[in-house]
Parts: sequence; structure tokens; C-alpha cells
Amino acid sequence: MITGVPVQYFLILATLMFFAGIYGFLTRRNLITMLMAVELILNSVNINFMAFNRYLYPHKMEGMFFSLFVIAVAASEAAVAIAIIINIYRRFATINVEDVNEMKY
Repeated sequence: MITGVPVQYFLILATLMFFAGIYGFLTRRNLITMLMAVELILNSVNINFMAFNRYLYPHKMEGMFFSLFVIAVAASEAAVAIAIIINIYRRFATINVEDVNEMKY
């Protein structure tokens, strides 16, 4: 039996982070805060991967490898999203979602 923090605490933390990210994504109108909400969602998934890996298979590394993969995807997603946001700001002089209603060539 593994001693330490129970898995329920990790799941509660990941659930709170996930729903905070969903709330932030649905209610915010700024593209940067929406990107931060997506990153919060991805980090809650990482917590789940690590917690389940630790408590179900403590001597294997699959959860950690999946977490590293999610971190790599999140980093590349953030880089592409920031580049898109910079181009939107240059074109429309705003990064609010409701102000960018037309995307023209």
C-alpha cells in the first residue's frame, strides 16, 4: 500500500482546475485569457495522468511519458496561438473575441 496523499485529493484538485479552465474559456473574451484557460485544462489532465500512474502502476512510467507528451503539445500549441494572436492584434488592433468578427484575407 502506498502511503502519502490519497488519490482523491489529486482528483479533486484536477477537477477544480479543469472546471476553472472550462469556466475561463467560456466566459472570457480576451484571447490571451482563453489560451491560459486551455493551458489550465491541459495541466489538470497532467495531474490525472500522474496520479493514476502513481497509484495504479507505481513502478511503471507510462503516465509520466503521457504527461511529457501533453506538455510538448501544450508548448507547441501555445507558441502557435501566441503567433496567431500577435497577427490578429496587428491586423485588428484588438485581441477581444467579439471585436474580431470578420477574418479577411
